[in-house]
Amino acid sequence: MRCPFCAHDDSQVKDSRPTEDNTAIRRRRQCDGCGARFTTFERVQLREVTVVKSDGTRESFDRSKIDQSVALACRKRGIAQERMDQLVSGVQRQIETLGESEVPAKAIGEMVMEGLRALDTVAYIRFASVYRDFTEARDFEEFASTVRDAGKG
Repeated sequence: MRCPFCAHDDSQVKDSRPTEDNTAIRRRRQCDGCGARFTTFERVQLREVTVVKSDGTRESFDRSKIDQSVALACRKRGIAQERMDQLVSGVQRQIETLGESEVPAKAIGEMVMEGLRALDTVAYIRFASVYRDFTEARDFEEFASTVRDAGKG
């Protein structure tokens, strides 16, 4: 594994353990070149998935993009990292078990929204505001009222 600090090609694994949700292996490594320590995660990947964006461009599925979006939506909400990781792992499993080699970005966004709706309504609304491209305060009001009305039922 290449060192992120000095780019040396060799490192030693000092400790390995499963993550809290058992979807990955967390490895603590030490660089043979500079001695720096860093952490890597090893996850199972069932198949290569290509994401088809709304403009028609294609790119490889990147879990870290969902991680970043969920973290941003949940920022300052007091949600445990473990719960956010479980949400992202769940979305990744859904994508990989679809059996499709290409998945529309819109479908991934909807999966993330469903997960956030169950996790935290504020995070759900934050994510939706970017995902659905709210442009005015009225967009927020209308969406928030649908969330509020759904919670009453």
